[in-house]
This record gives sequence, C-alpha cells and structure tokens, in this order.
Amino acid sequence: MGRKSQLKKEIKTCQKTIVEIERRRARSQSALVQAILLQEEPSEDDVEWFNKYTGEITACRNHMTELRKELASL
Repeated sequence: MGRKSQLKKEIKTCQKTIVEIERRRARSQSALVQAILLQEEPSEDDVEWFNKYTGEITACRNHMTELRKELASL
C-alpha cells in the first residue's frame, strides 16, 4: 500500500511541475508567435528557452507515464 501512495504523490508532483514549466514556456511561445505574425525572425533566446522548456515537459510527461504504468500494475 505504501508504494501506491508514493506513486500517486509522485504523479501529482509531475502534474504540478508540468503546469509550472508550461507557464514559463508560454512567454517564449508568445514571443515566437508574435515574430511569426509580424513576419520577423524570432529571437534566438526565445527559441532556445522554448526548446528547453518543451524538452523538460516531454521528459516529465514520459516519467509520469512510467509512474502510471507502474501504479496500474500494482
């Protein structure tokens, strides 16, 4: 029973982390969209931050998927 509650807690932590990272990514995402709409070259910094945050979100989602699989198998 202890392992199930630990997995549920880790899953909630991942969900909160994803929301936080998505909030940070939104700033660079909006800057990229604005550059596209204005037909300008996006800032290298905005592109780097967007890619960094997207990678972190993907890694966290993959980890959460593994946790859910483990929880389902218990």
